Amino acid sequence: MNVLVTGGGGFLGSHIARQLLGRGHRVRILCRHHHPICNDAVIEWLAGDITRPADVERALAGQDAVVHTAARPGIWGPRRWFYDVNVTGTRNVLEACVRRSIPLVYTSSPSVVFDGRPHHRADETLPYPRRFLCAYSATKAQAEREVLSAARRGKLRAVAIRPHLIWGPGDTQLTPRLIQRARSGRLVRVGDGTNEVSVTYVENAAYLHVLAVERLARDATCSGNAYFVNDPHPVRLWQWVDTLLELAGLPPIRRCIPARLAYVLGATCELTYRLTGRTSEPPITRFLALQLSQTHTYSIERARRDFAYEPPIDVEEGLRRTAPELAALAGRP
Repeated sequence: MNVLVTGGGGFLGSHIARQLLGRGHRVRILCRHHHPICNDAVIEWLAGDITRPADVERALAGQDAVVHTAARPGIWGPRRWFYDVNVTGTRNVLEACVRRSIPLVYTSSPSVVFDGRPHHRADETLPYPRRFLCAYSATKAQAEREVLSAARRGKLRAVAIRPHLIWGPGDTQLTPRLIQRARSGRLVRVGDGTNEVSVTYVENAAYLHVLAVERLARDATCSGNAYFVNDPHPVRLWQWVDTLLELAGLPPIRRCIPARLAYVLGATCELTYRLTGRTSEPPITRFLALQLSQTHTYSIERARRDFAYEPPIDVEEGLRRTAPELAALAGRP
């Protein structure tokens, strides 16, 4: 198949592109900037922006399927920043797929169902909340709803994949920020340290996307569904963070703050930043305080049932593969 990967130069997108190649597919990536994967002679790179319909139409020409990973991440900023990319951009991709009858795999997030409460082995019956604590979650939820609604109405074949806390080599979000905060002495444990979370090694997340592409090409029985994806066994969040720090050659976290106090500080920071018009990310927000202090674990049984999905890389192997990059982020040779 010819498969387009939007955001194919990014962390998850580049792993999806390489796995598609490894399974014999031809890959085109659409991204705004040049990335190292763009130098791969067997990958076709198109420079473009999903917020421009003409760029999307050009990218979809001759394709048999689309994996839409391009998004604006983050927990702070004006809603329009996230809306333009996460909603308008996704609509452009969705509408182009409908016109061309091309299957679509949409990269979503468990944050689309985050309601401010702990989640214990939650499955896809978890409803969307009435309100969201950050614009990223709100806009990703809106986009997911539109994609799945179109699929359920028979306009196209499409699924939504919800990876939780993606990590591994090439990470540009989670581990670099952890290491940076640890090196500057600003990394503080939130809560009592007993909360468990589902994490997703990047190659495992990519693998489910590839399986979904191939399944949608064969039949529509899974179309219209959302799927959580993560490593099978949750981790104690703060023990896992300490393990990452150890691999980076950094000391474990010594300081902590109660969860309730972190939430109050997050609300105060949000109010202050809004009143002063600051667009930089606050040191803590309500969303971040809850994510760092609560248990959030998700079931992958639906993915196992519909795609025969089993994560190929376990946590220990993932840590081994990621260790050199953690050391480099910490400034070690």
